[in-house]
Amino acid sequence: MQRVLVTRPEPSASRTARLLKDMGFLPVLLPLTETVTLPIDADLVIGNAVAVAVTSANGVRFAPKEVVARLSDLPCHAVGKRTAQAAREAGFLSVSEGPGNAEGLAGSLAGEFQGKTIVYLCGRVRFPAFEQRLQAADVGVRPVETYDTLAVTYSDEAVLARLSGQTADAVLLYSARAATALQALVRRPALHEAFDKTRVFALSHRIAAVLGDVAGDRIHIAARPDEGALLSLLRPGS
Repeated sequence: MQRVLVTRPEPSASRTARLLKDMGFLPVLLPLTETVTLPIDADLVIGNAVAVAVTSANGVRFAPKEVVARLSDLPCHAVGKRTAQAAREAGFLSVSEGPGNAEGLAGSLAGEFQGKTIVYLCGRVRFPAFEQRLQAADVGVRPVETYDTLAVTYSDEAVLARLSGQTADAVLLYSARAATALQALVRRPALHEAFDKTRVFALSHRIAAVLGDVAGDRIHIAARPDEGALLSLLRPGS
């Protein structure tokens, strides 16, 4: 049974592990990041904003209830299906589902909200292209950082113990931060053998690029930035 290393933080890691088991793989949980809630002053959130944008489900999952309550009457524009579902579950009343990537969502909002301001529920660590695209189109963006993503460190012994002394057949990467952490692990002399033949499956080209040449031609990139497309790469013939 192939060992697939799951690097995303909990609780998402356990959800992915269940999917991998159903597919016949042996998931190995090794979260390389953790997500923590950030304090927010709810009184400073809305102002003159006319809509809400969310490019990650964590943006709404980690938002305090009082913040969501103040924003729930505004139209919420989610990047894709999973984020839209999280927004509805959080309490937003009008949620639209975007094309599945932040750049596409920014493009669709640029024309609709020119000269207006939107609230952007996001993480402290994020790719700047979404905000840059909107600001270039004269859309005011008010970032509200609801969570932070922190690196998780492991000793050589802890990594080998998770792998039960075996090699990692595959590893799933969902973020650039996790890719950076994996790059550091792979370069450790004590772990070189464990990752020498590991296939790497990345959610996007941007994430894969962070690894540089540490995985050579063993890197595979999802056709779309969603978990279904990523996991499909694990199937024989993909």
